[in-house]
Amino acid sequence: MIGKNLRIGVVISTYNNPQWLEKTLWGYTNQTRMADEIIIADDGSKEETHLLLEHFKNQLPIKHVWHEDMGFRKSRILNEALLASTADYLIFTDQDCIPRADFIETHAKYAKKGQFLSGGYFRLTNEISHKITKEEIEDGKVFTLSWLRANNQPISFKCTKLLNCSKFATFMNFITPAKATWNGCNASGWREDMMKINGYNESMQYGGQDREFGERLFNLGIKSKQIRYSAILLHLDHKRPYKTKESIEKNVAIRKNTRKSKIIETPNGIAQNVQSYNYQIL
Repeated sequence: MIGKNLRIGVVISTYNNPQWLEKTLWGYTNQTRMADEIIIADDGSKEETHLLLEHFKNQLPIKHVWHEDMGFRKSRILNEALLASTADYLIFTDQDCIPRADFIETHAKYAKKGQFLSGGYFRLTNEISHKITKEEIEDGKVFTLSWLRANNQPISFKCTKLLNCSKFATFMNFITPAKATWNGCNASGWREDMMKINGYNESMQYGGQDREFGERLFNLGIKSKQIRYSAILLHLDHKRPYKTKESIEKNVAIRKNTRKSKIIETPNGIAQNVQSYNYQIL
């Protein structure tokens, strides 16, 4: 475990969904280990998101990094957020992922030089996603199987993620067949390592850009650790209109080349584009 002086930042990607972002931020006001900075990587949201974040700035150390809406440019805004960050260690997640109270504490517990952490999420129904209140997040009810069952959440083996037993979580992290990859909704690592690989590949749109980022960390020599049963997020339901067959196929080809050529620094990342960045810190 790294020392208590470690500065931890949380990078939250968002785009025009203040209703879900608000629920997510309620989770970050209720952490056992608070973030030293929360960077909102905003891919061009409208004024409603800005007003929401102004409301939270007296509760959380928010830095709102925004650029103009010119289509799906998540990789670019994540790079801009990475540049704007000052923390030693960064957790990456999304606007639709509510963290359990021990989420940041768990990432801090397992943070280790030479590795990144790979988490997952528990997907909620659309009905429950809309129903969740601030009080239910703060008292932790939404993370219990009894509350979810009472609110018609389908019960399956995936519910074991919410048992909140450290020994069981450690065992499940060890035996799960899921690979410890960089998952954009729940992953963390060292900022200096992210800068060494030149950030995210801005040639990539939706579909695997996070995995490619992690594959370059592997090429750098960074190991990964599975914590999908320990670092718990509830994923709010939503549609994905930005998901296209073309973007998926393009990204698959880029990832294949990254692995085959053992690429460490992306050829279309921070170093190539920093002069053209036009983000604002609101």
